[in-house]
Amino acid sequence: MRDFANSVEVRRAISPAAAKTDNSAFVSQIVDVSGFSMLLFAILLGSLADADATFTVLVEHGDAANLSDAAAVPDAQLTGSEASAGFTFADDNKVRKIGYVGSKRYVRLTITPANNTADAFLSAVAILSGGRYKPAASQSA
Repeated sequence: MRDFANSVEVRRAISPAAAKTDNSAFVSQIVDVSGFSMLLFAILLGSLADADATFTVLVEHGDAANLSDAAAVPDAQLTGSEASAGFTFADDNKVRKIGYVGSKRYVRLTITPANNTADAFLSAVAILSGGRYKPAASQSA
């Protein structure tokens, strides 16, 4: 059997949290993809209480470490679509994913609620693969 654990790097993107009722966006940690050729964001959903809430997903990338040059990732550099990674109140306890295969060094994920007036629990992790060096180092960030 092949070893998967030493072929990927898993990093925190969005810590577990409840969506704010003021529809503030959840912005992930900035992920440095240096040394890797692929990135997958896994979005983990908990209870989504509001009966008409929707959540849109945006992936941005850039070359500045603080993403001051952030730009929306072109669809051709995503695996999956931002639309299919989005979700509604009816998606309790599901998982969504979206991948990045672009050439920029820094990437972030933003999840923006609309019409949300109740708790919506979510989190996200960044999974990097295609590393130049193995085994992949473990990070706590």
